[in-house]
Amino acid sequence: MSIFHQLLAKPWVTAQARIDDFHVGGTFFLSPAKLGLRVFLAVVTVLFTLLIFAYGMRMELEVWRPTPQVSLLWLNTVLLVLSSSAMQWALFSARRHEIDGVWIGLLAGGFFAIAFLGGQIMAWRQLDSLVGFNITNPAIGFFFLITALHGLHLLGGLVALGRATTKVWRGFDVAPVRLSVELCTTYWHYLLLVWLVLFGLLFSGNDSLGILLSICGLR
Repeated sequence: MSIFHQLLAKPWVTAQARIDDFHVGGTFFLSPAKLGLRVFLAVVTVLFTLLIFAYGMRMELEVWRPTPQVSLLWLNTVLLVLSSSAMQWALFSARRHEIDGVWIGLLAGGFFAIAFLGGQIMAWRQLDSLVGFNITNPAIGFFFLITALHGLHLLGGLVALGRATTKVWRGFDVAPVRLSVELCTTYWHYLLLVWLVLFGLLFSGNDSLGILLSICGLR
């Protein structure tokens, strides 16, 4: 190569080409919808974490009277597990391109989710009818706040689920609705996990929360 060509050469281009030659793996890609959901779930996780720790810190301020245990919450938990399982079935069906399975899974998931929300309202009414009920009790106030906040997030998920179900009802192919089903299923599993944590908190007799605060040095 002449001196003139050496002066005109772009060494960074050659170096980049060599680097590209060594790159044999696939490019990591995350769709904007999946990225948005992950960011949203991270924010919600922080919100519920702060709420749980606020619950624990409030226990230390005065004589704490735990919320009376509402047995209906056990049934509501089963309903949410069934809803999450139905959503997983819809996702499996979407991956196998079985539109009927997607349709049944989405409808069942929505039905059990609505039943769960109805059960939560019945739990509130059951708590309200207990002898000695006092809304000024901080534990009861937290009970309403925790269950209502979780219910609102599930209600928002039902809106997205309704849109995915509408696409299937209109005869869309499985491929266009697969992403929607996947996002809804991920969200449902997340809300189930959050509810199991909250359910354990409300039924633990505050023992497990006390251990957690001790580990974190907050008690």
